[in-house]
Amino acid sequence: MDAVATALNCNVLVLNRHYLAIRVINVRRAFSLLCRKMAEVIHIEDGQYLAYDFDGWREVSEFKREFEPDSHDWIRTVRFDIAVPRIVRLSFYDRLPRQEVKFNRRNIYARDGNRCQYCGRKFATTELSLDHVIPRSQGGQSTWENVVCCCLRCNIRKGGRTPEEARMHLLAVPRRPHRNPVLSIKLSDGRYSSWKQFLDHAYWSVELK
Repeated sequence: MDAVATALNCNVLVLNRHYLAIRVINVRRAFSLLCRKMAEVIHIEDGQYLAYDFDGWREVSEFKREFEPDSHDWIRTVRFDIAVPRIVRLSFYDRLPRQEVKFNRRNIYARDGNRCQYCGRKFATTELSLDHVIPRSQGGQSTWENVVCCCLRCNIRKGGRTPEEARMHLLAVPRRPHRNPVLSIKLSDGRYSSWKQFLDHAYWSVELK
């Protein structure tokens, strides 16, 4: 994948007017907001929060292109190169959506790190299934606290039994994640380290778009 394609695959964290995280958007959407003066870039440098409109960020990008080219992903236009912003702040949006993390297969796999919660091995998603810790035949519910990532072999071995009945042990007690587990994986990428301080509060639930 070339540098331009990599840059276009980057994500941008969106803050509301009061610097509260509300969602994650793609690069194209972020630049659309900047060009229409609906948002500004928030750049953290030496512990300070610096705000730039589109023209200001373009000027900063010229400096960074010369002295810090490897610290950013770049969008190349006919007339100039511009750094991909990591965070933008909306100018006129105050609300903070209160959304619970969606209970779906992707988020369960992400919460458990694609790791079977019985044998501990990591698998491709095509080799994984979901297991009800307390089987549905015994009254188990489809909830965050009762569904785990499980490899096909362990799923067959456990069958319609509880872990105790099958003499199997869970790696960890399954819990409802405080924020989107897919986003937590994204934070392990050093490029998004500036997001962390905006996402560390458990009551924030970021909507992925």
